[in-house]
Amino acid sequence: MQDVLVGDRKVPSRLLLGPGPSNVHPRVLRAISEPTIGHLDPDFFRIMNETVLLLRYVMQTDNLMTIPMSGTGSAAMETAMLNALEPGDRAIVCVCGVFGSRMADMAGRFGAEVAVVSSPMGRPIAPEDVRRAFKKAAAPVKLVAVVHAETSTGVLQPLEEIAGIAHENGSLVLVDAVTSLGGVPVPVAPLHLDIVYSATQKALSCPPGLGPITLNDNAFRAVSGRKSHVGGWYLDLSLIWRYWGEERFYHHTAPVNMIFALHEALRLIQEEGLEARFKRHESNARSLAEGLEAMGLRLLVDVPYRLPTLTTVIVPPNVDEAVVRSRLLSEYNIEIGGGLGDLKGRVWRIGLMGYSSRRENIVLFLSALEDILGSLGVAVERGAALAGAAKRLM
Repeated sequence: MQDVLVGDRKVPSRLLLGPGPSNVHPRVLRAISEPTIGHLDPDFFRIMNETVLLLRYVMQTDNLMTIPMSGTGSAAMETAMLNALEPGDRAIVCVCGVFGSRMADMAGRFGAEVAVVSSPMGRPIAPEDVRRAFKKAAAPVKLVAVVHAETSTGVLQPLEEIAGIAHENGSLVLVDAVTSLGGVPVPVAPLHLDIVYSATQKALSCPPGLGPITLNDNAFRAVSGRKSHVGGWYLDLSLIWRYWGEERFYHHTAPVNMIFALHEALRLIQEEGLEARFKRHESNARSLAEGLEAMGLRLLVDVPYRLPTLTTVIVPPNVDEAVVRSRLLSEYNIEIGGGLGDLKGRVWRIGLMGYSSRRENIVLFLSALEDILGSLGVAVERGAALAGAAKRLM
């Protein structure tokens, strides 16, 4: 990769194998650099319409309200919580990592009574714990929030049982799919998930700046039937929908070029096909895992719950994980992530998302990591990682 000179700025060209952002496809980069047009231009409305249809395809839903929020994934999270919850509502929030904790924090800030169901970082939420939380609830629970792909741990949370329990009790199901959408099946329609949000910079391989969100009819009715106004203006879906819906009523200046980029990123996914894309992510993640384990490293998450887009590796004893990340960046131009929360200093987070989930990236990363660990005195068998990974490389 070559650095890019922009005016007097030298922009490094990195191999992004961290928890996000991921590398952006050249076609998407070209799309974001297209001439800016007005956010009320009829030609832009056409692109908006196509983007919505493509987003429904990728999110595997026919939900009418499926739009990209102007803001990052955290803005989409706040949109979901802010619109779904009113002061005094009860919510059960599943927490098995940093982003589940963030949802619980937001729900509390918006005046909800929050019951937290937790599990240790690296393990999924147990459905029976959610059922127990419902039994303890003194009144009806409006919302159950759960992270599908916990970015801080690499856990892929099974959703079927939890969604079933929530719906049995008349609750909305809100799902964080920030690190799963575009790389892992997100069963919006099959499981009747009421609210699902994501972000553009992970497996969609688009620059950060938009937060896709979808609401089904049940959630749309709940949001439309609020007793109180949404406690904010910019993220109020009843106002934003007037712009993204048929009315096209001005709400805010949409990030036109980011919509161009998302439109192209979604077209790339459609061209590849969802099943082929999911298979690519799954196969490459297994290849990476087998290479890491062949090197003698241990992974944090048990096999059934490993997230194909993000692999979490336990740092070997007596190794400064930050030194390894720094050397990967300075010597090989590769970015990976460190741990968050209770896992800070204890793990590396390696992302294979969207355009970054490629065979040559796995080979380069494993070779670089093997070289650095060997130089730090970690006992690694030369070539073992690539031999282990080769069994599954696509």
